[in-house]
Parts: sequence; C-alpha cells; structure tokens
Amino acid sequence: MEEALRRHTFEAMGTSLELLLEAESTPASATALALAETEIRRLEGVFSRFRPDSELTALNEAGSMTVGPELLEVTDFALAARERTGGRFDPTVHDALVAAGYDRTLDDVPPDMVAEEPTEGTLCGGGVRIDHAESRIELDPGVRLDFGGIAKGFAAERTCDVLAEAGNCLVNAGGDVSVRGRLDGAAWPVGVETPEGIVTLGLESGSLATTGRDRRRWLRNGREHHHVIDPATGMPSESDLLRVTVVAPCAMEAEVLAKSLFLGGEQGALREADELGIPSLLVTRDGRVVFAGGLE
Repeated sequence: MEEALRRHTFEAMGTSLELLLEAESTPASATALALAETEIRRLEGVFSRFRPDSELTALNEAGSMTVGPELLEVTDFALAARERTGGRFDPTVHDALVAAGYDRTLDDVPPDMVAEEPTEGTLCGGGVRIDHAESRIELDPGVRLDFGGIAKGFAAERTCDVLAEAGNCLVNAGGDVSVRGRLDGAAWPVGVETPEGIVTLGLESGSLATTGRDRRRWLRNGREHHHVIDPATGMPSESDLLRVTVVAPCAMEAEVLAKSLFLGGEQGALREADELGIPSLLVTRDGRVVFAGGLE
C-alpha cells in the first residue's frame, strides 16, 4: 500500500475547502475524507446565513428558539469574545453586512452594484441572551447574528477531529487552517500570501486564521466595500491594515484575534500582539509586511 498525503478539495460554506490526511491510500482513509466532508456540509446547514433552511436563519427569523449544541457553543464563544475584545469582535453585525451590500453569497453580489448609500452605520452590539439549561437563545428585537469566520473556524476544528481518527491531518477552510499531529514528524508548511511573496509558516499544532479587506469585497456605486465590519461604526472598516494572520490554539480564537487586531490598526495591532504574545503577520494597506507577537 502506498504511503502518501491524501488530498481532498471541495466547495462549501462559501469558500474552498482542502483536507490533507497523512495516511495510506486505503478504503479507510477514503472513508475518513468522505466523513470529514459530510461534517462540513452538516455544519453549513447550522451556520449559513444564506441558506433559508439553516438553523441560524431560523433563529434570526424567530428571534428566540431552542437550538442545537453547535449553535449554542459558537454563540456562547462569540459573546465571550465580544466582551473581551471590547466589542471589536461582534456576532451582531448581520444587518451591517446586509446594509453594506453583502446580502447574498459573494458569487451573487454584483461586481458594481448601484444602490442608495446609507447615511450612517447600522447599529451593532445588540442584546443576545443564552439560557444554557434550556439550550435557548433569545435575540433583542431587530438583532440578527452572523458568525462568518468563526463558523468556518469551528468547522475546521470539528473536521480535524474527524480526520485525526485516521492520521495526522490539516484542514484549510478558506484560510482557517487547523492541524492535528505533525506532517512526517515536522511542522505543516502553511503559505501566507503577502505583497512580497508567499511567507511559509510552520504550524506544529493549533490553528491559523486570516482577516482582511482584500478577499470578500465588491463595488457599490463605484466605491469599494468589504466584509470586515467595524462594530463601532457599523460600516466596513477603514483600518490602515490590509490583512492580519494570527496563530492561536484553535481556529475560532485565531479568527477573533485576527479581526480584533485588524480593527485596531497597525500601531494598535503591533502593541497588542507584542504585549499579549499573539504570533501575527500584518500586511499594511501600503504593502509592508510586519511580524509581531514573537512571529519571525
């Protein structure tokens, strides 16, 4: 039997998924990859705000309902993250994204839409309450949730757990990368795109995530918009950073830290990453690459 790195790619959760499994080419490894894809697609049915049949859509429409364990866990995590980041990460940005033009899957967003520009940002920071005993989430009137990156991070973590039963593995969910085990005894090489070329980071454990204004973007009345909402303004962020990549113990945490640093701007991100020891790679809007938090 051939010892190899098994690779499986597919589209889900509005992005490209790549699964890597260090295992022999056997029916067992093929089954593991298939089960991992099934898990991703199941979680898409929980967290997608674009699917009318998703659990998140049902919650946003009802305003209050009993939910499954995954939606409860991610909502709990997101609210705790909002508290500790001072609101820079906020799961109640749904309506701000819609107001900015991201009201459908990115493939369906017109490349240059003509629409009335809002005169002010959409309010974020709305009330969300969790009754853990009843597994129930209640949203304040007019509040809707969007988990975006942390939902992908959660899916990457869960999928890694599935694959790890069959061997050392890596899951790349549109830039949210999680690993289990080491690749042939060494760190997994993960390429990060920068204006100066690809920077390869060695990921021995944990996860990596990237937040930036250069991937999910579109034009509205000829002016560029993007998906990184600043909850303080309810509008796409005007940060002087183009992109932030962070390494953390889990992909959801990496997503939270990457967005929080991005919204802090270059100087704020440098200071916070260094003070808290957050391994980070910053790309500024003028094309400079800056390492922070001990990352070299």
